[in-house]
Amino acid sequence: MEAKSAKLRSEKPRNGNGGEGRLPYDERRAQILHHAAEFFSEYGLTGQTRSLAAACGVSQRLLYRFFPNKAALVREVYQETIIGPFRAVWLAQLTDRSMGVEERLNHFYRDYFRTILTRKWLRLFLYSSLAESEMAPDYIAAIIKDLMETITRETALEQGVDLPDDPDVLHEIGWTLHGAVSHFAIRRHLYKASREVPADRVLAVQIAAFVHGFRAMVETAGEGS
Repeated sequence: MEAKSAKLRSEKPRNGNGGEGRLPYDERRAQILHHAAEFFSEYGLTGQTRSLAAACGVSQRLLYRFFPNKAALVREVYQETIIGPFRAVWLAQLTDRSMGVEERLNHFYRDYFRTILTRKWLRLFLYSSLAESEMAPDYIAAIIKDLMETITRETALEQGVDLPDDPDVLHEIGWTLHGAVSHFAIRRHLYKASREVPADRVLAVQIAAFVHGFRAMVETAGEGS
């Protein structure tokens, strides 16, 4: 990574106007956000602004015309790249009881795996955690907690299981599935492992283990109350 960073420090914007000719404001801003997300996902959030500007194909001066500081750019990358791809309709579909919960979970996690858990998203998310940025905690607070409660409550309803009152326990039950799916994506995209079995089959196995072991998980969780 140090070699890549050194290479970036030596790069300069392609021309004095900040890249490949003049673009409308919104188009240039979107282009900078795209390249910034790529840069942060490859080099982390601690990369120098000069290198970031070079990666975006603009001068530092032009970069600051669009974003007053690096923190503002990081916030926009979070909104655009981390939270932006999540589809609100997924939560509605998870509560569609015209299908069994296992089928709903398979539909959701196949979409989530392909749409969210990409190499770029995972690297950016993990780098932000290492940099102690608020990206990961904010995403968990804004998205994952509701997702965990929805999955856990829908599964419990279908199986006639009484859940503990503690919402933190509900989240941990949900994490047994979501964590398995997330780590599968990390193994595949970052470790370059677990590539032999088709993704949909692996997800189906993880979901089946969650659904069919759900009652035992809830009973065990209740023992600690």
